[in-house]
Amino acid sequence: MAINSYSVFKAIADPTRREIIHLLATTNRALSINDISSKFRSSRQAVTKHIKLLKQAGLIEIEKKGREKYCHVEVTPLKEVHEWVSFYETFWSQKLSALESYLAENEKDNSN
Repeated sequence: MAINSYSVFKAIADPTRREIIHLLATTNRALSINDISSKFRSSRQAVTKHIKLLKQAGLIEIEKKGREKYCHVEVTPLKEVHEWVSFYETFWSQKLSALESYLAENEKDNSN
């Protein structure tokens, strides 16, 4: 299945899915779906739907061990998101710096 940036952005648009990614990234180990579900007020079925979407976006991998399914985070697809956000962070930093300079110059001119 091909992973596109739209599916990654769609996946991280939801706060619950971001929390699932964060949980998996900070535990540094695979967690079962039951372990993940126990961290949320939502039903196991609702969490499973979020996990399915995260898997489709390539943000988690699922490994079956016996009767349990274990999830671990795959952050590589987030690289494109990081690059996109970084561009706009730089863009807005430059715009805000220019505005700051303009306002400082304007204030200086008005005080004379």
